[in-house]
Amino acid sequence: MQHSDHSLVETVTQHLSVESLTSVFSILGGYAWGPYMLALIAFTGLYLIIGLKFLPIIKIPYAFKLLKSKTDDKEKGEISPRSALATAMSATVGTGNIAGVATAIAIGGPGAIFWMWVMGFVGMATKYGEAVLAVKFRETDENGSYVGGPMYYIKNGLGEKWKWLGFLFALFGTIAAFGIGNMVQSNTVANQLQNTLGIDPLHAGLVIAFAAGLVIIGGVKRIGIFATALVPTMALIYLISAITIVLMNINLVPQAFSTIVDHAFNGTAATGGFAGATVLMAIRFGIARGVFSNEAGLGSAPIAHAAAKTNSPVRQGTIAMLGTFFDTIIICSLTALVIIISGQWVTGDNGAVLTSNAFVFGLPVIGESIVTICLILFAFTTILGWSYYGERCSAYIFGAKAIMPYRVLWLLSIILGAYALKLGGSTSDSVNLIWLIADVMNGFMAIPNLVALILLSPVIFKISKEYFIRK
Repeated sequence: MQHSDHSLVETVTQHLSVESLTSVFSILGGYAWGPYMLALIAFTGLYLIIGLKFLPIIKIPYAFKLLKSKTDDKEKGEISPRSALATAMSATVGTGNIAGVATAIAIGGPGAIFWMWVMGFVGMATKYGEAVLAVKFRETDENGSYVGGPMYYIKNGLGEKWKWLGFLFALFGTIAAFGIGNMVQSNTVANQLQNTLGIDPLHAGLVIAFAAGLVIIGGVKRIGIFATALVPTMALIYLISAITIVLMNINLVPQAFSTIVDHAFNGTAATGGFAGATVLMAIRFGIARGVFSNEAGLGSAPIAHAAAKTNSPVRQGTIAMLGTFFDTIIICSLTALVIIISGQWVTGDNGAVLTSNAFVFGLPVIGESIVTICLILFAFTTILGWSYYGERCSAYIFGAKAIMPYRVLWLLSIILGAYALKLGGSTSDSVNLIWLIADVMNGFMAIPNLVALILLSPVIFKISKEYFIRK
């Protein structure tokens, strides 16, 4: 009887702790992704794309041409421009494309996808600007490696009086990495493996951490090699599967697009297991999940692009914007179409479960297996990419000596994210908490970067104009 009472008390305590944390982060999320933040992100992207005269969209063919060109080994940097893009995409092509899109639709309705598209197109300009500044203002660290990102273009571009803003970015980036790039990923994978194969979340976390450790120990060069080999393959598997479902139901595609546009401006009424969504909810979750997916404006991707072997900030910026194009305009759009076409979005399901059910609808025999495999691969590469982002942010604050302790803490957090499924009164409670934490940290991380992008926009416009005039 005593054992039973103890278990009951422990369960109640755990549940209350999850509930209280959820309440706190829900409040913080209201600030982090409130109207002012949404306006800042949208304004920055619109300002850059207009200031660049829609260059990111016009120059997409040129970006593909650059992507195919050979790297000049005489140019300075750590990894090839293609590997830098692959490393950045390893961090962006993740659970946001599978679980994040599903969450946007489950909470914000199909209309959220329209606002995700908006963020995709303006986000190409944001991503371009970030990479341009990252290469322009990068430097070498105490080990002779090329490093860069928002903290460096704030320090070297805005000057000493703005160093505090760079410090804030590095601080938020160090912490945020554990949410968006670590625990969210391992949690989603563990959840999927538990639902499909009955694997214990703790065991899943241990395996993921061990495999990640083998790659992370080699630093950005090993991550770049791994990402260059794996990212295109896993993306292709997912795209072929999604396109197959869409083509099999091509008659439903026009209605799906119509639903997305209509619900973006009129909201979504309650239907089936769907609770209903206002236009504001569609905008909020469309933008939040769009940023979560493509990371345009967060300032994470330029950390990878700063390591590219190139002497041209504009060339790397042009390559960098393809990451957002691939991630949001192509991969996220296909995920959304499959979910809406299937009709599963009205069932009340959420996250990866919703996407999995939609793929089962389209490909009954192999749909679930495809989502499970892609989810694991997407999440794993995201963990690798964000490990580099986080350690570079921590190294900016504490020096190179912080890198190894950060890696150890990173691997332990993978296990913690997976184990979170065992906490609280239900799986959904823990999952929701982790997503909330990720959203809040993303918001705080983005602020210093967006301020820097606006203040340094004249530099972006000037060197872009000079480059393309010569071309």
